This record gives sequence, structure tokens and C-alpha cells, in this order.
Amino acid sequence: MEDMEVEVAPVSREASVIVVSESGSSAEEDAPVQVQGPSQRPRLLARRAARRRDVIGSRLQLSTHEERVRVLRRLISENLAERLSGSRDSRPSAPRANPPPPDPEPGSGRPAGEEPTSDESSATGSGVSTEAEGTRAAAQPETEPASDSEDPVTAASSPAGGPEADDGEGETCSICFEPWTSAGDHRLAALRCGHLFGYICISRWLTSGGNKCPQCNKPAKRGHIIFLYARKLKALDNAEEVRLKSRLELEQGSRRMEQLEVAQCRQQMQLVVDENVRLRKEVEELRRWKAQAAFGGSSQGASLSSSQRQDSSSGGHYVFSKAVLVSQTGGGRVLSYCEPLGCLLASQPSPQATLVPGFGVKKISTATLKPSQYVPIHSKQIRGLAFSRHQDSLLLSAALDNTIKLTSLMTNTVVQAYNAGRPVWSCCWCHDNNNYVYAGLANGSVLVYDTRDTSAHVQELAPLRSSCPVVSLSYIPRAGSSSFPCGGLIAGTLEGGCFWEHMEGTTYTPHILPLESGNCTDIQVEPDSRHCLVTYRPGRANPSLRCVLMELSRTPQTDSGQPPVCSCSPVQTFGAGSSCKLLTKNAVFKSPAGDGATLVCAGDEATNSTMVWDAGSGALLQKMPADLPVLDICPFEVNQSSYLASLTEKMLKVYKWE
Repeated sequence: MEDMEVEVAPVSREASVIVVSESGSSAEEDAPVQVQGPSQRPRLLARRAARRRDVIGSRLQLSTHEERVRVLRRLISENLAERLSGSRDSRPSAPRANPPPPDPEPGSGRPAGEEPTSDESSATGSGVSTEAEGTRAAAQPETEPASDSEDPVTAASSPAGGPEADDGEGETCSICFEPWTSAGDHRLAALRCGHLFGYICISRWLTSGGNKCPQCNKPAKRGHIIFLYARKLKALDNAEEVRLKSRLELEQGSRRMEQLEVAQCRQQMQLVVDENVRLRKEVEELRRWKAQAAFGGSSQGASLSSSQRQDSSSGGHYVFSKAVLVSQTGGGRVLSYCEPLGCLLASQPSPQATLVPGFGVKKISTATLKPSQYVPIHSKQIRGLAFSRHQDSLLLSAALDNTIKLTSLMTNTVVQAYNAGRPVWSCCWCHDNNNYVYAGLANGSVLVYDTRDTSAHVQELAPLRSSCPVVSLSYIPRAGSSSFPCGGLIAGTLEGGCFWEHMEGTTYTPHILPLESGNCTDIQVEPDSRHCLVTYRPGRANPSLRCVLMELSRTPQTDSGQPPVCSCSPVQTFGAGSSCKLLTKNAVFKSPAGDGATLVCAGDEATNSTMVWDAGSGALLQKMPADLPVLDICPFEVNQSSYLASLTEKMLKVYKWE
């Protein structure tokens, strides 16, 4: 195949024409190319340009486009091979600082050292640009030092690019210096300025008062925090850890439930064991009595202690169980029992008066007999506590801060408060309609509140005699009893007592009770037997404390115009010591023996003890000592066992019936 030559004929500065010509084999072309030294390089280039210029007119132009392209590719490969071979052979022994530019080709139309324009380069094509690049690569050495004085070792040790940043930088939170995570509280989050942090760290930073970015001090707030969701996020994957923690919490919760069940089973087992011990004692006692009756051992019967005789007459007695410290500084006043939650509530001043001033109640678990929690309620001393029979764990409290409040013991929060305008000395629930509560004020009046109305009281029961404080309130529910079927409110003051018969709705009919005037300190009611216990302090006529058990009665209605009269009559009187400086609260309740008897329990201030009487016979059954005067008494039952709790200013003592 004949050789082809390509010549670039300059037309103008803007464009060039590629002329492909045909040439035969000549001696000059077929002769091998002898590579000369660097000084012979310009001469060789000039000779080649002259040869191309001589044969440009004699060669025929190719007719087809495919032949021109084929010849152009061959010429490019030959020229490139020549340039590469010349570059290897003409490499100088020592590098030159600035080698002179190669001579321009003849006929190029450009002065020496001038680079082709963009238009010329585009018109010339890939062959010309490749030849120029080969020429420049052959003319310039591979490595040119910056200067003769520069040390090659120094130049080699200084790479073009600087060292990369530390791999650990950008992977940790700049606040806590811990790796951020892809899930959980420390997941990756960013501010509007673009800086990255752990979500919990930047959230706490902005919440605690910082209103700027910790890195750039640009204004920021919690609303600017956003989570980042990236496909390739270099974050610590703690999804498995979060899942395991969640499972651990569930396992711990189930374990706590199992431990609670185990504790309850242990408590029930202990109760069964105690019951077994009690029954064994009774069996042994019966065996001794049987042996005594068989052999006529009168001397053995005479040697029985007085406490055993009391036990045989009443069918049991109270045994001290545990003493619980309520308040180290004192201030305990009233006591109540919450059956749904199984806890006793004792009023006391706040144990942290500087942080949480005021008064509240302390919870005491009846299962463990240990104080568990203090619940703040009022700002002044609490004088009354009461629970509803239907509203589980809803406590009604009255205090000297002129308010009565409803407190949920499930959440330990006050859910409703009423301002009575005067100090409140007592309170109770209406057992016929659970929506009504009563508050006894210091001026002798009783306010009726509807729990569905949160604004004010719905009715006021004005005092009938003097304006003495209402120290006690008790509600008697309606019953089918023939002697006293009506229900109503018994209000006790220092001057006596009054029975407010609840007719219908908010209609109340007053009945003044025939009580002693001036010495009444407390009135408590036993709703089943319709008996009320009235306590009188010592006076001139009676120098000792007296507890009088009275039976309520109602006269039959003989005339349609004359309404029936409700009254009370004394049944039994119980005497105690000669001192009564405090307004104590006593109790009358059914005997735990289950024989239908009634027990009367009162605190004796003279001897600092709790006294228990049999209401039927009037005999003193027990006298349980206390360190301080007993202020309130509360009987309760837990797991079919009967207990009695007595409260002083500092201590709570619990006795178990056996």
C-alpha cells in the first residue's frame, strides 16, 4: 500500500486545511531514520517540512473519506512513533532549567514560541495535536527541579497533597467527645449552621441556656435541630444495643413483678403460719381447761393472769406488732386508712420545710409496716382526713389554711381544692351520695360541696347554738332499721352536737342532740349498730375523761303536722385519766372476734396509753402503753387479720388482734 502524507496548509489564523496526498517510495523516505543529538533536532524538522512542501503539489488528493481517514491514522501512528523514539534518544544527561521551544514547522504561519489558537487546534484535528504533544514531550525532560539550589531529597519528601486529617475527627460529638450513633438518644443531629452533634448533647446544651452553636457561635435553638439520614454515615451502629436495652428493661419489669408476687406469697404464707400458731395456742389452752375441769384443778385456774382472763372473756386481745417513726420533729395529728392501696396515712409537717414547706400525709404500707412516701397537700396543719367508700384512693383533707382538697393517692397530686373562707376543722363524705362532701368550719357552720361543681359550696348549714368550731363530722347512711332508719350528718362542736337529717337532695332537717354543754371534744359513729361515742373532757362535775356510748333513736310520727324527732340516749360510760389538754379522736367499732360485740378505744393522756373497753360490759380489756399522748386511733383489716393503729405526734404503733 502506498504511503500517505498529511500536510496542514495554513489558510488563516482562524482555520487550517488538511491535505492528504499520495507519494511513492523514495530513497529518502525508505532510508532508516537516524536519530541525531539535540543539536540536530531543528535541522531534521526543517528538512521534513521542506520535503512535504515539495511533494504537496505533485500528489493526488484522495477521493473517498474512508481512504483519507485510514491514511490519517497511519500517518499519526508513524509520527507518534518517531517522536517517542527521538525523545528517548535525545534525552540530555543533565536536566536543563528552561529548554528552548522547538522551531515552528515550515508553512505553519505562526512565529516561533506562539501556541496555536483554539480555532486552529480544532480545525487541525487529533493528528496535529498529538504531534504537538509528542514534540513537547520530547523537548522537555521528565523531571525538572524547581531550582538548582533545591535539595532533591527535600523535594521528594514534600508531596503535592498535604496529609489527610485524623481519621477519628468528624466521628465524635464535639460536646461529649463520644461517637454519635445511628439510633437512640445520641443519634446524629445537626444545626442550621451545619455542625454535627449527638442529639441528646445539643438538646441539653440549648435547653440549659446556650442559645448559640458550640462551635461557630451562631444563634441556635431547639427548633433548629434536625436528624441526619445519610446512605453512607460513619456512625456507631447501636441499634442492637438499643434493642437489647429495651429487652433488658422488659425483663427487669417482669422480674420486679415476679418478686412482688413472691413477696405477696411469702406474706400470705406468714399469715397462714401465724394463724396456725394461734390455733395451736387455742388448742393448748382448751386442753388445759379440759384437764383443769377433769381433775378439779382450781389452783391452776386461780393462777391465770389478768390478761389471760381478759382474753378468755373477749375471745382475743391486741398484741404489739411494730412502731413506725412518722415525724422526728413532731406535728402528727390525724390518721386514716386507705383500703384499696393498703396503706395508712398520717398527717405531719413537711420533712423538708425549707424546700417543700407546708403539711401533708405520709404513706405507711400495711404489708411491710414501713413508711414509703410523703405527699404535700396543705400549707397549714391538717385537721381531718376521710376516704370515700366508692372513690378508690381519693383522699378528702381539711386544714387550717381555709381549704379542703381532694388528692389522688395513685398519682400523689391534688385534683380539686375548695376555699371555705375560714379554717376547716373537720370533713367527711356523704355515704348516700358520693358526689357530696362536708366541711366543718371554725365558726360552727357546715358547708356542703358537690364534687361536680368546682366553683363553690352548694349549701351552708348554719350553726344552731354558738359559733364554736366543728371538731368532728360523721355521716350515717340510711338503713332499714326500725329504730333509726334515717341518714344524715352528725356534727360535734365544743358546745354539743347536732344531727342534720338528710331528707332529699339538698334538704336537711336539724335535730339538736341532748349532750353536755361545754366539754364535748369528739363524736364518732359506728354505722352498723347506730351507736355514737361522745368524749367529754374533765370538768368540775366530772374530774376524769369520759367516753359515753349513746344509741341514736327516732320517735314515731303520731301527727302529720308534727315531724319525728331524732335523739340519742346513753348506753355505757367509760372512764379514763384526769388530763385532757388535746382534742383527741377516739374509735368505736365491731370486735374482731366476730361475736357481734362492740369495742371502744380511746387515748388516755394522763398515762400516755391506749385503752380498750368492751362496750357491752363496760370492762377494760387492755391498756397499751405509748410514749406520748395518743391523738388518733384507726382500726383496719389486712388479709383477713385485724389491726389497731394509734398515732402520737411522732410515732405510729400498730397492734395485731390475736
